[in-house]
Amino acid sequence: MNETNETLDRRHALTTAVTIAREAGGLLMDGFGREKQIERKSSALDWVTQFDKASEELIVGRLRDAFPDHALVGEEGTNIGDGDGYRWYVDPLDGTTNYAHDFPVFCVSMSLYDGDQPVLGVIYDPVLDECFTAIAGEGAWLETVKGRRRMHVSRETDLVGALLATGFPYDVHTSPENNLDYFSAFVLRAQGIRRAGSAALDMAYVAAGRLDGYWEFKVFCWDVSAAILMVMEAGGHVTLLDGQPMVLQRQFNVLASNGHLHPSMMAVIGATKAGRPAAPAD
Repeated sequence: MNETNETLDRRHALTTAVTIAREAGGLLMDGFGREKQIERKSSALDWVTQFDKASEELIVGRLRDAFPDHALVGEEGTNIGDGDGYRWYVDPLDGTTNYAHDFPVFCVSMSLYDGDQPVLGVIYDPVLDECFTAIAGEGAWLETVKGRRRMHVSRETDLVGALLATGFPYDVHTSPENNLDYFSAFVLRAQGIRRAGSAALDMAYVAAGRLDGYWEFKVFCWDVSAAILMVMEAGGHVTLLDGQPMVLQRQFNVLASNGHLHPSMMAVIGATKAGRPAAPAD
């Protein structure tokens, strides 16, 4: 049955998306460790491999077969359909630079939105065989080789005890908005910062309670659209970097946390933007 706005079975759609994400993850693992054909896109740091393209082709083909009336947007150029109905956002390989260097931190990310409202999200890490999922109003879940559990954000309330994550934009060499000042400020205030190279996994880890907060400049909708829903369904908070409500855009600056740390993270961001250096934590 073709799914329409009136008849969409969200759990069936999620099951379908998980199956597709796992298949794409298998494709990526087949290519992991093999020679890559690397092309550069927007900058010398913005890479794409033949496996990004093959993964997107697989995902888009499967989604079009399953949901022919849905629009699709993918990182590697897919833009099918328009209007305010159902739209899939696809990142066929989040962590391309890692993948190209055989650094085993990357994932497949897919989400479904109804207009500007998230419906479901899937993030699959094929290296660890971990699948993060969420359905709006029904919670967020993590399935591993050890079983399935409901995700919940951490309970950390003090920035000095927080493990954070971030990333750097592709134009870090040339743009004044390169996150270096903010990174330096948080290094002085938090317990630690991780820069793993996959925005989707960073935010999924916030949802899972493995990280306490995350911020980044210039992410794209396909990078974090699934993870936004996961953090919210896991009890966390997601806003734009300036604290404004999250509205999915093509590119934006994002802040995600367990909720408890949002005010203190906003304070560091505000002070850094104003040019006031953060004092080291005690």
